Amino acid sequence: MRILVVNWQDRENPQAGGAEIHLHEIFGRLAAMGHEVSLLCGGWPGCAPTAVLDGIEVTRVGTRGTFRLLARRGYREHFAGRALDVIVEDINKMPLHTPRWGAVPVVAVVPHLFGGTAFQELPAPVAAAVWLAERPIPWIYRDVPFEAISESTADDLVERGIRRERIRVIYCGIDAAHFTPDASARSEAPLFAYLGRLKRYKAVDLVLRGFAQAAIPGARLEVAGAGDYRPELERLAGSLDLGDRVTFLGRISEEEKLRLLRRAWALVFTSPKEGWGITNLEAAACGTAVIASNSPGIRESVRDGETGYLVPHGDVAALASHMRRLALDRPLAERLGAQARSFAAGFTWERAARETERHLGEVTGGG
Repeated sequence: MRILVVNWQDRENPQAGGAEIHLHEIFGRLAAMGHEVSLLCGGWPGCAPTAVLDGIEVTRVGTRGTFRLLARRGYREHFAGRALDVIVEDINKMPLHTPRWGAVPVVAVVPHLFGGTAFQELPAPVAAAVWLAERPIPWIYRDVPFEAISESTADDLVERGIRRERIRVIYCGIDAAHFTPDASARSEAPLFAYLGRLKRYKAVDLVLRGFAQAAIPGARLEVAGAGDYRPELERLAGSLDLGDRVTFLGRISEEEKLRLLRRAWALVFTSPKEGWGITNLEAAACGTAVIASNSPGIRESVRDGETGYLVPHGDVAALASHMRRLALDRPLAERLGAQARSFAAGFTWERAARETERHLGEVTGGG
């Protein structure tokens, strides 16, 4: 197949995140299978206008702030004359309305939609623009097949007016050969970890509040990630008198990430909404339990009482209780971690790529 993927960013973008990992893991494999894969995306100041990443031909137009305005023109200039079988729009920010671009069939991939959560992070005018941009999806994409990365995202699409029979759920994968347990790396003292962007909508403040309320002697919390919410989180840690029991690591490398997930007793993740919760699976693959909010998307990446614990979102007391429970019972933490590893082993990028290939083949009439 000749596939054009449209996404706001590629994996080399300094602001790349889970959506870009998902894109490259799947479509890089499709390129390796022999499909012709191109990517139209935004760039960043000083970036090269083109690149080849994971066998994908990348064309960059504009920046994060201008890509929505320039994407359609970029398509006309670079791809309208090509014989494409399908356009895959990765709707992980504001939709680009690709069904209006021409006669090429479109498949919409949706990690998750912001909905009302945009108002938790963005200034009101920007949040309103995001919310309004999502409203026409049921009409503009009414005849488009969808791929959702979780049942929660599929449910969200159905609530918005997309017919369930048009939605294929294809779960993300993880690299279980890279994310592996190492019992010798586990911290001697109880250690909890947060790994992700430091943005207001991620509700990382709940992790700090839960850790403070747990009041576990000798326990530590390490917060890995970057974002404009960090100064406020550091002030909160100070007001909770956490002192040197909390360390903000900033942005960390993949190897540092692996070491953190291996040495933690549990990953703590309290976002109110995610498409899936891939970091939870990466922790699980490392044999580390997860304590997370029982939120859309996240609840599918944690088996409550088996691979970790799900708590009502915003319930700091319940969060603290489970943190304390694990910290005082290392054998329990190890048992949950071993079960988490078995659970995570069922999610592979190879499976996700094959299911995507099959779905695109059905859409294009190729299989």
